[in-house]
Amino acid sequence: MADRNDRKERPSPRFHGRIEGTGRVCEAPGCAEPGEFRAPPLEGAGDGGGPPRFRWMCLDHVRAFNSRYNFFDGMTADEIHHAQRPLAGWERETRAFARAGGGDQGPRWSDFSDPLDAIGARFRRETAPERTDGKPLSGQDRASLKILGLAASADRSALRKRYSELVRRYHPDRNGGDRSHEDMLQKVIAAYQQLRQAPAFA
Repeated sequence: MADRNDRKERPSPRFHGRIEGTGRVCEAPGCAEPGEFRAPPLEGAGDGGGPPRFRWMCLDHVRAFNSRYNFFDGMTADEIHHAQRPLAGWERETRAFARAGGGDQGPRWSDFSDPLDAIGARFRRETAPERTDGKPLSGQDRASLKILGLAASADRSALRKRYSELVRRYHPDRNGGDRSHEDMLQKVIAAYQQLRQAPAFA
């Protein structure tokens, strides 16, 4: 019974926002409980030059902190009104993350007045068929093509040719018994087996 009560009082590791095993102690004065929950730093969010130093608290103290936290504390009425606008924050120009190989970076947020339009444009670009024959590619197909270094429009002949090249490159027998590439070889074999049965390569 005591064991059941202990489990009831102590949140599970999957409790929202909880981070176990940090070795931190709650930063509330006089508290010796583990600091497993983050709270904003005393000095504020900072100037964006680096990650802020979070405060770490136990569950009881972070709940108390959250109950009295006010995001708008210290703001003027005009600043509060500006922060509460539906599109607040979306007008800023954001840096696009470059894809590996310097490929298409996708639409920019600043090109759209509504953020949902930007999300929809990105989704359409990423899910649209890329094969010249119009055959669709699944997410697993795309991942396998990436492992093999093949374009989306590759045919069955190109698939077999590329597979042979990579097996020769990574097989220990072709590398003087060097087994350091075995993990990559297994990925290549798995990718080939998956693609050769995919509808796009039927």
